[in-house]
Amino acid sequence: MTLASVFLVVLASLVHATWNLLAKRAAIVGPVFVFACNLVACVAYAPWAFYLLARGATVWSRAGASFIFLSGLIHLAYSLCLQRGYQLADLSVVYPVARGTGPMLATLGAVLFLHEAPTGQALSGLAAVVVGIGLIATQGDLAAFRRPGGQAGMRWGTGTGGLIAAYTVVDAYAVKELGVAPVVLDWFSNLLRFFLLAPLVIASPARARASMKGFWPLALGIGLLSPLSYILVLAALDMGAPLSIVAPMREMSMMVGALMGMVILREKVGRWRLVGCAVLAAGVVLLSEASGTG
Repeated sequence: MTLASVFLVVLASLVHATWNLLAKRAAIVGPVFVFACNLVACVAYAPWAFYLLARGATVWSRAGASFIFLSGLIHLAYSLCLQRGYQLADLSVVYPVARGTGPMLATLGAVLFLHEAPTGQALSGLAAVVVGIGLIATQGDLAAFRRPGGQAGMRWGTGTGGLIAAYTVVDAYAVKELGVAPVVLDWFSNLLRFFLLAPLVIASPARARASMKGFWPLALGIGLLSPLSYILVLAALDMGAPLSIVAPMREMSMMVGALMGMVILREKVGRWRLVGCAVLAAGVVLLSEASGTG
């Protein structure tokens, strides 16, 4: 794994934390908001996708098309699950649970299906990342998950994490084994979600417009940032970075989210949250060293 790959994953974490903050603010809108975000993404990234298609950057095959379709379905379920979780529970519960569950399952998927063999140091780094996320979310108090919204956050966060693991493995296989360009994969996945959600808007255009009143700036931000964060990760995978290292490294976005909460939202940050950030950072260092970047 090269230094360039590490940079792409770190940048993806910054972008990912940012668009999730925006998504939380628009949680009340629901599926129509997901449709709006996909519309923005389809329009904004179409020139890039068409340019790559014209250059023949993607190797087309029946298997590749099947994986693109499967990716679109899983990403749709992920988007709806995440949005529902943000409706019912706090960002500080849903986000870390989802981001903590995802890498564990993704790493297992990488070992089982992509024949990657993580080292003991990489596994130690993964454990540190997960522990750090837990400390950031609970501030050292497990009772946080028993408070109002805590159980809902656990359920929807875990479901979202499972979907994260699923699309991570599917997309990694499409990029690394089937030759699908990252931008092309993400764009067609967004296009599929757009058409699947379109009936919701067509059935009641007036209601959809009313639901989105005041939320279009957030949809614009997410439509631009969400694909970018994932394209950066897929690009790192396309450069040869192992999924079993990339998946948990992405979870440093929780550290970024905690810092954003402290600086931008003026949230109270206790000692356990700071300890969680330190543990999370240590996990990322272990993962980087295990990948040979030192």
